Order: sequence, then C-alpha cells, then structure tokens
Amino acid sequence: MSAETRDALLDAAALDRLSRVCDVDAALLLTGFGGPDSAPGTPLATALRDTEVLFTGWGCPPLDEEALARMPGLRAVVHAAGSLKNHMTEAAWARGLTATSATAANALPVAEFTVAAVLFANKGVLLGAHALRTARARPDLATLLPGIGNYRRTVGIVGASTIGRRVVELLRPYDLRVLVNDPYLSAADADALGATPMDLDPLLRESDVVSVHAPELPETRHLLDERRLALMRDGTTLVNTARGSLVDTGALTRELVAGRLNAVLDVTDPEPLPADSPLYDLPNVLLTPHLAGSLGGELARLADFAIDELERYADRSGFAHAVRPTALHRSA
Repeated sequence: MSAETRDALLDAAALDRLSRVCDVDAALLLTGFGGPDSAPGTPLATALRDTEVLFTGWGCPPLDEEALARMPGLRAVVHAAGSLKNHMTEAAWARGLTATSATAANALPVAEFTVAAVLFANKGVLLGAHALRTARARPDLATLLPGIGNYRRTVGIVGASTIGRRVVELLRPYDLRVLVNDPYLSAADADALGATPMDLDPLLRESDVVSVHAPELPETRHLLDERRLALMRDGTTLVNTARGSLVDTGALTRELVAGRLNAVLDVTDPEPLPADSPLYDLPNVLLTPHLAGSLGGELARLADFAIDELERYADRSGFAHAVRPTALHRSA
C-alpha cells in the first residue's frame, strides 16, 4: 500500500493486533514489487520470498506474473480497502490465491452518506437553504417546496451492489417506498431486502430520488443518458456516490442548469469537474469531493475488518468475505 494509506489506516492498536496474529515487520512497507530495493539478496527480496499473506490497501500495484514470481509462498491477499480489480490479476487467480476485501466495511459510510442525501433531498434542503441565504428571511415554504417530506416518497436504487443493499437496509425505518433495479437481483432477493424490483425506465419515472450504486463497466457507461434523465419527473433528485461515468455529464448538466432536476454528486466525470462547470454554482446541486467512502476515523473500521479476516485465515476457519474472480466482472 502507499505510505499515506499505511499511516492513515494502521494506528498503534491495529499494528499491535497484526503483530499478535501473524509474523509481520511493521516497519517494512511495500509500495511496489520491483526496483533495486527488491533485487535478489536484499531484505525486501527475502521478505517477499517468505511471504504467505499480503496485507494490502489503496496504492497496491497489480499482482502480475513478475510480482508473483518474487513470492513463491504467497497464498492469500487481505485487502483493507474496497475493490480488488486493480491488483488481483488473472495470473494471481490462476495461482490459486484466496482473497478478501473490506468492501462491506467501506460500504457503510457510503450508505450513510446516501441515506442522508435521500432524506435531505425529500425535505428540499438544497433549495430551502439557498432561498434563505438569498433572501435573508424565511421563505414561503408552501410555495417554494410544495409536498416536501419523506412520508410515502419513492426512492429508486440503481444497482443492488454491496452499497446499494446497505442503503436499502438503512432506509427501512423510514416511511418510504423503495424500488431497486439490478439485472442480477431476483424478485425473491428484492423482497427479502424489502424493496420492489423494477425495470430501470419505470423506476426513473416513479422515483422522487434516484441513487446510483451500479458498478463501472463498459455496459454501464452513461447508463443514465439524455433519454433516461428525461424520464425523471421535474424536481427529482439524482444522487451519485458510485462512479461519474455512469451518468452522461453533459446531459445531466443541461437538466440541472434548466432547474428541472436536482443532484447530490460525490463523483463526477471528469473528476473533479472543470473550474468553469456551472454545477459548482447551481442552487439545486450539491457537489462533494468524493468523500462518501471511508475517511478519517472511519479507516479504523477497514483495518479492524481486514485484521478480523486475517485472524480467520490464521485459525483456518476461512475468510468470511472471500472475493471470487467470477463476481469481479460485475462489481465496482
């Protein structure tokens, strides 16, 4: 992992837990698998040769054939972050490595952010705050925001990913109708979640808030394009904490500038937006700098989650959150 990740992720308590569950040199930070520091005979080369488990995080380079050749004893990867796509290569899976990631732990702050955005959106917080700030007086809410509130409003979840499912779970205490669209979600699974499965187009038509949680894949690029954005009713709020490429930025910008839609965007395409983008100044748009995921104190949850998995590996009970290569093609 990167030095920045190590320093933010692993505090003294986490390092103490690591030292109690495995033989680890806490001072040895691996930021790459090659270079002169890992030449044969160096301490790093010896450490790589003897490594059974890699404890990884953001900044981990790909585990390609050259890297794997330096680690003949490698058996498992414990990733204290989200997706494994960027460093678990075909060669790594072919080696027969087992792998786990802290995706489920990282899903919680994203889901919490999303739920806050949904509840604020239905209360008209963005437009209400702008009206107050502009007038410096209490606005006529009945005229400005008719029908606001979360009672019996409809929320559409695009993608029953780990995060999407967690959002549905966290929305259960509220008096909301929750729709979900995911080609891999069965009606029975949707019912178990407490959501109504629906094709994407009707979901967009019926929702007061649409929240995007689908993975970034070639087939999901501009999933919400000009045609689909036009299906959304006037005043609908789009929340995106997934990937900016899932939404056609140009088409969305036109809808937002027109004032027809509202948006809470933690991710954009490009990211960040150009300095001259009108979205920075629109009263119906909240832009945040990709902060929904684990940050600050939340990183301790990722470390604890990953070390829990390492403990399971050590006592041979198996990973509770093992990642399968067959599922990566449809994950974030």
